[in-house]
Amino acid sequence: MTEQKTTLLRGAKILGGEPQDVLIEGGTIAEIGRELEAADAEVVETGGAVLLPGLVDLHTHLREPGREDSETVLTGTRAAAKGGYTAVHAMANTFPVADTAGVVEQVWRLGKEYGYCDVRPVGAVTVGLEGKQLAELGAMHDSAAEVRVFSDDGKCVDDAVIMRRALEYVKAFDGVVAQHAQEPRLTAGAQMNEGIVSAELGLAGWPAVAEESIIARDVLLAAHVGSRVHICHLSTAGSVEIVRWAKSKGWNVTAEVTPHHLLLTDELVRSYNPVYKVNPPLRTEADVMALREALADGTIDCVATDHAPHPHEDKDCEWGAAAMGMVGLETALSVVQHTMVDTGLLDWAQVADRMSFRPAAIGRLEGHGRPVSPGEPANLVLLDADYRGQVDPAGFASRSANTPYEGRELPGRVTHTWLRGRPTVVDGKLVGAA
Repeated sequence: MTEQKTTLLRGAKILGGEPQDVLIEGGTIAEIGRELEAADAEVVETGGAVLLPGLVDLHTHLREPGREDSETVLTGTRAAAKGGYTAVHAMANTFPVADTAGVVEQVWRLGKEYGYCDVRPVGAVTVGLEGKQLAELGAMHDSAAEVRVFSDDGKCVDDAVIMRRALEYVKAFDGVVAQHAQEPRLTAGAQMNEGIVSAELGLAGWPAVAEESIIARDVLLAAHVGSRVHICHLSTAGSVEIVRWAKSKGWNVTAEVTPHHLLLTDELVRSYNPVYKVNPPLRTEADVMALREALADGTIDCVATDHAPHPHEDKDCEWGAAAMGMVGLETALSVVQHTMVDTGLLDWAQVADRMSFRPAAIGRLEGHGRPVSPGEPANLVLLDADYRGQVDPAGFASRSANTPYEGRELPGRVTHTWLRGRPTVVDGKLVGAA
């Protein structure tokens, strides 16, 4: 990786505002103004590109250890950097499961070694993700990885007593339980969203109430305990209403939405292309519109990718046998621009809030999600928002290519990413990658 340099950005539109120059020195933003000068600085002519704080993902699957055929910490963080991310939270459903201090420290150290973005491991809530016994929450928090977010993502903590105990435990160190809301008995064998399309296709349906019932239970538990709960990949209009109600009560509830749930609907399943098979499933157009409105009004706090890489053979098969999940790190910002900015629902300052400030705050991640202003860490992403192009997974840094956007035209292209002043992406290309 390259060393920190003195860098002068010319004419960058900070959060989409008027063009200004930004001087980066020693890993921090040194100065912002017009017609700045700095001897020996590397000058980047931005052409009026949008400058945002480095993005933060609360929900990434890096697959290492155990499923390096899908992704590794190296390939996943390279994909993150290309997508404009300077920090990601790595989910616990690895092999072995990240339910001990040893495993989370392994993932954290790999992130530090490769250096494309900061990696904050997410600890499992229960041993082996089995939902029966609390994992070593305190030990993971006290480890070098300093875990603050805990989730059995991929599985729901469906036992109310276990969920209550987890909320009580993490309260002691201001942690948060991130819940994969899925009542397993209502989704046994489910293949897609339960509705008109599932009925016509004859595929087992996944009812919205399977998500909504768990969210309703957990916001009540969080209120009872006085702890923090975060709802992963919220996907239905009903879930939005429950979270909105909980927030109106002043309860400490946050929620995320994925880029694909902001754009894609269950109508795509008519193709039987397993690239559209995901957990939770693609929902209806009405759900998509409700999610966009909720992200715009702040009911949904942030966008999280749920980047879920799979090897070719796990997706290039019949629908029923295919794995659930989509890659998302390298396309997330483009999808948000397409669905939220170009539609007028969010401006770039609000995108910074939903994709950097809020996720960093939820994860209690220091040094990220900071304002683009002098004295702040130079964790930054430069976006050519005028760019339009077709998604080609052949150019992905991820080890997997299971994107639902292949061939689709999307706006926006990350040209540069800086991690504490050190470039990780320059002119759209990874620094130091073979």
